[in-house]
Amino acid sequence: MVRIGIVGVGNMGRSHIIHIRDGLVKNAKITAVCDIDPKRLEWMDSNGFTEVRQYLSAEEMYKSGEVDLVVIATPHYDHPTLAKLAFKYNLNVIIEKPAGVYTKQVREMNEEAEKTDNVFGIMYNQRTNPVYKKVRELIKNGELGEIKRAIWIITTWYRPQAYHDSGGWRSMWATEGGGVLINQCPHQLDLWWWMLGMPKRIKSFVGFGKHYNIEVEDDVTAFMEYENGATGLFITTTAEAPGTNRLEISGDRGKIIVEDDKITFYRTVIPEREFNKSNTVPFGQPEVWKCEIPTPGENTQHVGILNNVVSAIENKTELLAPGTQGINGLTISNAIHLSAWTDDWVYTDNLDEDLFYNILQDKIKNSTIKKIVKEQVSDVKGTH
Repeated sequence: MVRIGIVGVGNMGRSHIIHIRDGLVKNAKITAVCDIDPKRLEWMDSNGFTEVRQYLSAEEMYKSGEVDLVVIATPHYDHPTLAKLAFKYNLNVIIEKPAGVYTKQVREMNEEAEKTDNVFGIMYNQRTNPVYKKVRELIKNGELGEIKRAIWIITTWYRPQAYHDSGGWRSMWATEGGGVLINQCPHQLDLWWWMLGMPKRIKSFVGFGKHYNIEVEDDVTAFMEYENGATGLFITTTAEAPGTNRLEISGDRGKIIVEDDKITFYRTVIPEREFNKSNTVPFGQPEVWKCEIPTPGENTQHVGILNNVVSAIENKTELLAPGTQGINGLTISNAIHLSAWTDDWVYTDNLDEDLFYNILQDKIKNSTIKKIVKEQVSDVKGTH
């Protein structure tokens, strides 16, 4: 049995605890938890977890010898720090998403992870979704041909002002490190590069407090360019009702549309570039087949990632979401922010991490929010 310790007994931490208790994670058991707030630990006793050891600090739990794997479910600024400390104590680690707030701290975490032989995963549970797994498979197998363009409109995050006002930690640079990009969209940004690869450069147009009385971004349009000339457009906001979740990917062999958890493939009988060379009709069009793509398999979400990591520890199986890959989606997020702050293109393979960090620190220092309530800050996870 893999002994699991949970760092942070907030909503996400509690969800993981219940899943493991209910036997949804094979060959694993909860042996310890920690939280800086004693009131949160009271939840353990009131819900029957009296045999699970409780700690007020992560390091106390790490050095106890009672855990093999730790799941870090704390505010995202703390993910790299807590992960690096766990590696020091030779522990396996899963971090919640995002990997952190800025790539510099995440890069340092990855460097420490690579010094160990321990398993390191990240809770990118949308990678277990059969829909996105199938889209990735179609692209990687060449079914879509060379990619020309991708557009993802993901605006199903509507949050009224009351949401932003409901916690002292919400929508602030100091506690969240951003808005819709860092809070709502980490999964989509991860899926974007996981399916399509990393863009070469990004130019963004971002509204900070455009729709709400907040200091972070609530409206984003990001234009991306790839090495082969393909382009991408990523659009998101927390201010549209009703929202849209539509992904469209066009290639030499047609286009894929993902909407309502369904994949529709408009497949050209011959590649468009091949048709273009041989066609002599001024308004000719390649023949297209409309295909509904099946997506067999179960969407196992958080439980799927937990099982995958436990299996990697026990059986050396491949990780579905390696923790070191968390830097990729965050790089896109940081590049979107930095492009907006500097009004310039940002190259993902040459992101100025020091410039990003310094601007972020200035924003924290000049925040209009004067008071942060610690009890609220510690409850970031699971309330997205």
